[in-house]
Amino acid sequence: MRGKKRVCAICAAALAALMAFGTLCGGGTGLWPKVKTAPTAAEAMRAEMEIVQKGAKVEREEPQTTPTTMKAEKPETESTEPQDKEEAALTAALHAKAAALVDMDSGRVLYGKNAYEALPMASTTKIMTCILALEEGGREDMVTVSAYAAGQPKVRLGMQKGMSYRMDDLLHSLMLESHNDSAVAIAEQIGARELSLPEPAKRSKEQSREAVKVFCDKMTGKAREIGCKETCFLTPNGLDAEVETETGKKLTHSTTAADLAKIMRYCVTLSPERAAFLEITRTLSYSFTDGSGKQSYRCENHNAFLNMMDGALSGKTGFTSRAGYCYVGALEQDGERYALALLGCGWPGHKSWKWTDSRRLFSYGLENYEYREAAPSVVLEPAFVENGAPADGNPWHSVSVSLKKEEKALPLRLLMKDSERIEAQAELAKTLPAPVKEGTAAGCVSYYLVDGTGKRELLAQEAVYAGESVEKKDFLFMLEFVLRSFLP
Repeated sequence: MRGKKRVCAICAAALAALMAFGTLCGGGTGLWPKVKTAPTAAEAMRAEMEIVQKGAKVEREEPQTTPTTMKAEKPETESTEPQDKEEAALTAALHAKAAALVDMDSGRVLYGKNAYEALPMASTTKIMTCILALEEGGREDMVTVSAYAAGQPKVRLGMQKGMSYRMDDLLHSLMLESHNDSAVAIAEQIGARELSLPEPAKRSKEQSREAVKVFCDKMTGKAREIGCKETCFLTPNGLDAEVETETGKKLTHSTTAADLAKIMRYCVTLSPERAAFLEITRTLSYSFTDGSGKQSYRCENHNAFLNMMDGALSGKTGFTSRAGYCYVGALEQDGERYALALLGCGWPGHKSWKWTDSRRLFSYGLENYEYREAAPSVVLEPAFVENGAPADGNPWHSVSVSLKKEEKALPLRLLMKDSERIEAQAELAKTLPAPVKEGTAAGCVSYYLVDGTGKRELLAQEAVYAGESVEKKDFLFMLEFVLRSFLP
């Protein structure tokens, strides 16, 4: 008789567990939960949530996240319009049609005047020709001259078809005297490696052009790797050029001031060949001979800015009738490193304007920016776990998990004005669906640079994740609870 009573008690407990489980699952007092016809908000969030990488944007429905903000609004796109009196005065004083000043440590554009307008850049092109040749060629390689390279217009070294030179000598010719024939000989040497062509002295001009095009495509590809999306290289020497693709799209040899300054930043601070680049571009005079030793040459550095301002690191001038005078340069002073680019900085009769603009632009950076360090904090509120199993075994108790974030972005150290500040904004999940594993993505924290006008620029992001694991509240969990509650 007692055995029958115990069996009845167990059955009653199981029935009670079923009913309780049905109630918790949204099925009223029925034995089974209702069929869900659409995902819950938490399920939708779970499907959308991903580990947030730097620069990624997290999007989800408003009920799913609670913004924890420190004086931050919706991110703004970068602007190069004057934001204060100093910038407005600088813009009015600059002669260049387009200009950009870049922090070489962070890559941030600190100042811009028409900085994203595509314009021809003349021989400033050659900084990319040089760095790509250093990365893909050997400085001791011998370069044989083709008829196409020898036929380039002034300014030129004066090479003849069939002559040979050390790559290193041609790189000095390229960067100190800006010789156009040296640029084409270098480009043809590297581009021809991917083609089946006769030796340089026996090539047709069309075959040489094909090799040069391969190199120019590599130049554009390198620009894309650096993050310069508005740059198109059609010549290795910077001569003006325009082509039409098979689809009818017109391409122009051009860049933007912002892109050009970032390319200089790459050459000076990021490239594996940056030391060689600086060595070549800082050389004041250089002498060499051709491969036979019969012809001698001497090159003088035309970057006069090297002696105009303390800390000048490197630079390249340029001019064509279409581009006007152009300049790209780099400077390091008092631990601060800047790159600048000037496009359309006057035409004949105003050759010195580029030096005046360069001094003004570098001085603006040195006078208005200094390194500052910031580590803004945010409060990470715990997230509710939907249908989570409480650790104490009571199904009627709610469950939350603590949230933690990656610790990889802080402290942030960068060049800033007095009017700028760094703020943090957290975008967090209010609810996570059970089961939750430790490390489950739960949002992100974004860090913004905010200028004096309230415009914001995203600097970094850190992923937010669950700090511990929580099991799901299922039938077995409910059965154990009922058995503990009703059985002796």
